[in-house]
Amino acid sequence: MSTNHIAQGLRLLTNPNVRRMFIAYVVSYTGTAMAPIAMAFGVLELTGSAADAAFVIAAPTAASIVVLLVGGVIADRTSRKRIMVLAEITAMTAQCTIAWLFLSDNATVPLLTGCMLVNGIAVAFHAPAATGLIIQLVPRAELQATNALLGIARNGAVAFGAALAGVLVATVGPGLTLLIDGLSFGFSAILVSLLRPVAQQRTPPQSVLQDLRLGWQEFSRHTWLWVIVLQFSLIVAAMEAVFGLLGPAVARDLMGGATDWGFIASAHGMGTLLGGLLGMRLRPRHPMYVASYCVLFFALVPLALAVPLAMWVVALAAFISGITGQIFAVFWYTTLQQKVPANMLSRVSAYDHLGSIALAPLGIIFFGLLYESGGHQLTLTVAALVVIVPTLLVFTVQDVRRMTIEYETSADSSQPPAKSKPR
Repeated sequence: MSTNHIAQGLRLLTNPNVRRMFIAYVVSYTGTAMAPIAMAFGVLELTGSAADAAFVIAAPTAASIVVLLVGGVIADRTSRKRIMVLAEITAMTAQCTIAWLFLSDNATVPLLTGCMLVNGIAVAFHAPAATGLIIQLVPRAELQATNALLGIARNGAVAFGAALAGVLVATVGPGLTLLIDGLSFGFSAILVSLLRPVAQQRTPPQSVLQDLRLGWQEFSRHTWLWVIVLQFSLIVAAMEAVFGLLGPAVARDLMGGATDWGFIASAHGMGTLLGGLLGMRLRPRHPMYVASYCVLFFALVPLALAVPLAMWVVALAAFISGITGQIFAVFWYTTLQQKVPANMLSRVSAYDHLGSIALAPLGIIFFGLLYESGGHQLTLTVAALVVIVPTLLVFTVQDVRRMTIEYETSADSSQPPAKSKPR
């Protein structure tokens, strides 16, 4: 694979739809990257309790779990673009309210938790709609490059936003940091509203329960899909705790505070930039088998924090984890978009998101309580093992090892092919 594939991928920015989505990702995720850092340090300063921070940080994921499947059904039935715009506006309202609570000294754990629940509902509608919308913006042959390009936008923004958040939280506090996040959602909503996707493929709507049943049948009949989602239900629970709670807590207690953690999170984002470029280049015969090897590197960050090693060493671990994480993401979304019929994609994506985050709230709370009772070394070692053990088990699944996708060189369709069984 030559660097011509990267140039071809970057030329996608001449497509107005891709360019607008790219800019929307840059703006929105710059603000989003600030939110967990600002929220973690804001709650830690408010109450001094890692357990309190765990409950607040877990709230949006808990809300997402409740409504994700409905969000997927509605996105397949109606307009994915419209759902995304409404979700962005809802998230803007929630984040600006949180900012006001901090700035006016009215913040309490129950009020913050309530706002984060609203934010989680917005995410639950946005995520399946966004996954489905991509196939309406570019031809099938450009899906891999588009996923990689949007990953570069997202993760470049995360790198910048995380570093900026560390500085802002240390200088002006969490309130203004969260206000910037909230306003970024509003600008992103404007950009998404300007997208011009091709017509959305829809099946005649049935009852919500029937639509959910059909989505489940499509999701569950592919072993490679549900096995990896099951794996990630554990991994996401651990890594959400590491990046959303344990890392900031270790930085506060044993390192240089918010500034150190901001640079570590930024290094992770920089790694995902490189991972996005590599995702354009790579053409493995068995993409999810290669992608699963990448997941093992996620354990580097909790292992480095368990000591903890010097800030630059933890940042290096985060950088490597970012590279491998984005390579996994490119192949995951490209495979999903190729194998799942267009009219089912948001529903299947909802099952994907739901399965992946199902244990995250419990994981964050569990690791928060373990941190306070057992210390950072035990907690982070357990987090690393939660990444490593399920990943090793995934390698035993034949469909993961043998499943293939197509790498077209010309665009001939705006929709993915009909779903076929892994080969």
